[in-house]
Amino acid sequence: MIRNVLVVCVGNICRSPLGERLLQATAPGVTVTSAGIGALVGHAADPTASAVAAGHGVSLDGHLARQFNAEIGKGADLILVMEPGHKAQIARELPQVSGKIMLFDHWTGAKGIADPYRKSHEFHEAVFGQIEAAAIAWADRLKKMGAR
Repeated sequence: MIRNVLVVCVGNICRSPLGERLLQATAPGVTVTSAGIGALVGHAADPTASAVAAGHGVSLDGHLARQFNAEIGKGADLILVMEPGHKAQIARELPQVSGKIMLFDHWTGAKGIADPYRKSHEFHEAVFGQIEAAAIAWADRLKKMGAR
């Protein structure tokens, strides 16, 4: 049973906080957190990511970036990463969790979701759409799997 989902990107200020908030909203009963493999520890969500999210009714307020580590990885039932390289890096550093790592966009193309950091508002909008679609797909899948 999947009860704890960890969403991972690089800095933990754009994609993973958004994925965390969207998945938490669409998958009630599942605890969703986020971290970064190269986190900007203690930083709030990126201002452009926050503005785009707010424009869609999603708040990233209160988010503080944190670094992925073994304890966080082992505590998750499912680790959702934004890019194939993230999956490889985590599996190298923590092989015992490799079986529970999947792409955030696994059910919506499985190509990975590009990093919008320091890119245009329009690019952030496109990334928001990809993350939102993927979160909805995961929420549906988790519901079918009986996540509580």
